Amino acid sequence: MAKLLKDYSGEFDPGFSYKKLKRETLLELLRGYADYVRKIDGHWYLEVMRRCGNEAAFECDAAVWVRMDPFEMEMTKRILGTGGDTPLAMAKTLQASPWAASYNCEVEVINENHVILSYLTCPTIVSLEKEGMGREKLICHDLEVKLMREKAQCFNPAIKITPLKLPPRSGPDDVCCQWELRLDRPK
Repeated sequence: MAKLLKDYSGEFDPGFSYKKLKRETLLELLRGYADYVRKIDGHWYLEVMRRCGNEAAFECDAAVWVRMDPFEMEMTKRILGTGGDTPLAMAKTLQASPWAASYNCEVEVINENHVILSYLTCPTIVSLEKEGMGREKLICHDLEVKLMREKAQCFNPAIKITPLKLPPRSGPDDVCCQWELRLDRPK
């Protein structure tokens, strides 16, 4: 078996593939690509906002994410086998989301039908706070609540999503957002 590469600094390899890289390098690439996708999303939004206004940018952003979030959930469930119809299955899938590398999220499992997600870091909210235009209300209160509920539909339409804490934050050490995922099963 060929030695795995820490990087690709040597000679050109016409047969290069990710399979030739060490696990640590692949994880670093995953984090970098997650950050890249997050920044594309942010810069795309800002450019549409600059050209067409915040209302148009928000409408376009919402339309894209409402279509893409189910794709992300289904893809992750299929690849990692995190399917199921419980809030716990949803939490597992969110842990493995391409976006997960950009966030620090704590998961409190009360039971498989009751989970609390606490996002301790969020580059989006940090950027919105720095911007100072108050867009976190639109993004976090309106769009993210809708998107979390859309994601729940991929697992079980009966899962209830309740935002327990949303911006504004009291300070940089405050939780960015907190969500309750709950499924009340008939007894």
